[in-house]
Amino acid sequence: MVNRFWQTYRTVLFCRLFANYFALILTPVIVAAVLTNFFVVRLIEHDAERLNNTIMQHFSEQTDDTFASLEGDMVNMLSTASLKNFPGTSGDPADLTQHYEWIHSLMQQMNKLDSEDLVYKSFLYFASEDLVIDGNTYNNKDEYFREQYLIKDTDMPSYFANFTGKKSMVFTKPHTVFERPPFTRDIVSTHSNTAMLMSYPFNNSNPEVYLVVNLDLDELRGRLGIQEKWVTDTMLVNSSGSVLISNGSSELQPDSFAAMIRMNPEQTLFLNENKKALSFTKSRFNDTWYYVSMIDLPTLMKPASTIRTMTFVLLGMFIIVGGLVSYDLSRRLYNPIREIKTGLESQHPHLDDAPGSHSGNEFDTIKRFSHLLISKNKELTQTVNGMFPIVQEQFIVRVLLGEYRDSLSIEYYAKEISFPYKPISAATVLCIDIQYYSPFAEQLSETSKSFMLAELKEKIRKLSPAMVWVCQTRSEQLSCVLHHEENGLCDPKETANVIKLLLEHPYYKASIGIGETVHSVAALHQSYNHALAMLHYKSLHPGAEICSEQRVWKERSSGDSFLSSQEVNRIFNRYKAGDYKNLLQSVFDLLDAGMRSNANADQMKNLGTDVLNTWARAIESEQNDFDISAYSDLFAAINRCVTWEEMRQTFREIHGLLFRKIEVPDRKQQFAEILDYIRTHYNEELSIEHFAEQMNMSAGHFSRMFKEEVGEKYVEYIAKYRISKAKQFLLETDMKIDDIAEQIGYWGRNSFIRNFRRYEGITPAKYRAIHQS
Repeated sequence: MVNRFWQTYRTVLFCRLFANYFALILTPVIVAAVLTNFFVVRLIEHDAERLNNTIMQHFSEQTDDTFASLEGDMVNMLSTASLKNFPGTSGDPADLTQHYEWIHSLMQQMNKLDSEDLVYKSFLYFASEDLVIDGNTYNNKDEYFREQYLIKDTDMPSYFANFTGKKSMVFTKPHTVFERPPFTRDIVSTHSNTAMLMSYPFNNSNPEVYLVVNLDLDELRGRLGIQEKWVTDTMLVNSSGSVLISNGSSELQPDSFAAMIRMNPEQTLFLNENKKALSFTKSRFNDTWYYVSMIDLPTLMKPASTIRTMTFVLLGMFIIVGGLVSYDLSRRLYNPIREIKTGLESQHPHLDDAPGSHSGNEFDTIKRFSHLLISKNKELTQTVNGMFPIVQEQFIVRVLLGEYRDSLSIEYYAKEISFPYKPISAATVLCIDIQYYSPFAEQLSETSKSFMLAELKEKIRKLSPAMVWVCQTRSEQLSCVLHHEENGLCDPKETANVIKLLLEHPYYKASIGIGETVHSVAALHQSYNHALAMLHYKSLHPGAEICSEQRVWKERSSGDSFLSSQEVNRIFNRYKAGDYKNLLQSVFDLLDAGMRSNANADQMKNLGTDVLNTWARAIESEQNDFDISAYSDLFAAINRCVTWEEMRQTFREIHGLLFRKIEVPDRKQQFAEILDYIRTHYNEELSIEHFAEQMNMSAGHFSRMFKEEVGEKYVEYIAKYRISKAKQFLLETDMKIDDIAEQIGYWGRNSFIRNFRRYEGITPAKYRAIHQS
């Protein structure tokens, strides 16, 4: 009750002192601040707005001149004789020669246009022909946009939608372009492009060609920018509110901007829906364009805001001084206790959110904080003690991997984690490699494997905790450091035999590599590397095994790890003769020979890889299209083998996959079905790759077989059949030429007329007129 009384009394005292101060001092100061802001600040704001309008008018005139100059260059480019007289491709050698001369002439004109400061890259897009020309090359559209001007897939529909109808100084939407060297798949850089389009003929709603000028956005933004400090962004916006070019990253809502330009007069400052200041000026170059500047009001109104700030700072100083004096007089009796409470809250702010932390007086708060600090300290101590084994194991891993090789660094880091060790003592490293048998390799989850390794580490530690360091150096590899002086078994091989008994498991095969003995902790990485080298000589026998230097020299096989040239020739001859059964039997013979000679796993896997490589080459030799990547899963399956039986089973599966007997269908029947499909679906897209994939052939091989079976090329057959259907439509119906072209599968009128003239010698319209008359 007493504490609450003093808290209430202190608040009342503070209010009375501050009320007297407000009446005598603060009231005159507030009146003076209001008068200053009302008269002086408003005058400065009007002058700043007038200055901004003058700068915006001058800027818009300069930018309009820039676009007018660019428009003149684009019109001159499209008005050249090279483009007006551009010939079509009829197939005649003389026409082709003239065609390529005009192309090179247009390329020279494009180079001149590209030399403009504002132009980054330009090209001509022919609407009626499959052709794109820029200053460096010319190509068909698919190849150009796949190799020369690679556009992001999601941007392509909106980008190609620009090439319809008449265009005159029309901006495209920003689109992402990937830069990469020709004929490679390596992306060098990615940037956003914006282009201006102009069509030719100029007033034709179905133009023949589009001039695309990719703008140098950095140069354009430099010219678009206003250097005044208060302008944060300058944009070119159309009447619908869409941003064409922006000098910054500000966003503009189209609907709200369109409403604003109707409601607000030109060259006035107004706020948008995001409370950002805008000013716009209409372009005299294009009636649908507006130059919009985003105004940083604090910078523009800095003189006014400075005066306003000074008045508020002065007013704030009076308020703060009065408040501090009043507060200090009201809290002196409780200052010592308050300092203790504030110190606890500032040092441990998270404890302030504990349940019940805001109830009771200052003494209760201090007591509650003390109990919470004690409990947090206990939890932190337990967490740190639990992390020591993990940190110490990581330290051993770093020593084995050679990251710590000198005695000083090992001593320093061991001291940091309280890790006891003897710098000089004889030690040997054992590496345990775990390989899961194929039935369990995919069935066991990573969690189950981690639990098995953790259980195995604990069993090994229990052998002799004082003499064995156990750690996990790789995902499926354990390492044990044996200290000879404290090792009851003494001999590393005896210890390895004891550990071997722990490694007998139905799920995996374990191999123990015994390293050389070293005489200091700093040299443990040498013993570890030696143990890893011993693991290269593990066998394909099931069950746990020990790989030591003595065993390696005793059982080292002199067999070859690769096929001889005679074996390779024998495989090719058997494959050509269709003797698939003996191909598999020869592999089994090699495995039996390896088992008799005690060949190690690496030797037999190398041999198996060589056999599979020879099989693959024999199979692919008929198509002359060898692709080693298609067999990567099969090579990986051989490398995953753990035992001799797994090697045999793997080769049975590979043999069954590669040499399964497939009934070869009647080729004539297949091509007859393809011809029926073409006659039924002649108005659809008929890609050669689709039919080649159905017959398990490459596109080139299918094309050759089609000509042998049908008597003419695939493309020629489809074109002639479509022309025959077109003649039927011309004579039997009143359909328009455009509709007939679409009906028989052509994408455009011009390509249909060009192909019709190629095969019939006359245009479709003339053919109809002759035969109907």
